[in-house]
Amino acid sequence: MVNTRGLMAVGATAMLLFGLAACGGGGSDAEPPGHTVTYSSDDSPEQSSPRSDTVSGLRDTVRHLPVKTSRATRPHMVRKCASTTTRVRHTSTSGTGSRRKTRTWYTTERRRTCKNVRSGTETYRRVVRPERWCVRLDDVGGDKARDDVWFRVDSATYHQALEATAHTRLTFVPTGTAC
Repeated sequence: MVNTRGLMAVGATAMLLFGLAACGGGGSDAEPPGHTVTYSSDDSPEQSSPRSDTVSGLRDTVRHLPVKTSRATRPHMVRKCASTTTRVRHTSTSGTGSRRKTRTWYTTERRRTCKNVRSGTETYRRVVRPERWCVRLDDVGGDKARDDVWFRVDSATYHQALEATAHTRLTFVPTGTAC
């Protein structure tokens, strides 16, 4: 007798390996992480160096925008539960033919159903604007014409820029632009 489960497992493994080979699952043609491939006019791929998101420039000023909240209301939801009972009929038969007997008995089963229902309203603090830390740079990327450019940064970078004196060269990775 042939083991069909074993054959199915072998077939599934073969299909998986074939699918990975067809998709190029990590062959030597794969690009290293951090590299981008651009295509020229003759459709041949050209490798570029890893992309860097760092910016540099002279410190101009810093700005901290605290979190802005407002009061708002929303429905207050409460969990309400209800218990119910149901009478369940059970039967059991034994014997055959004219000696067949049916025994019937009843049980009571309890069920509990819960759902969330609205019960008035509640007030809470809604965030209108999240907290932001910003740094303004001059001569961004060494370009003398790019002055007064705002960058959103994290708290640690903001505090480093805060301690730095005016027109000190700063290099960091921004979290956003336009503060």
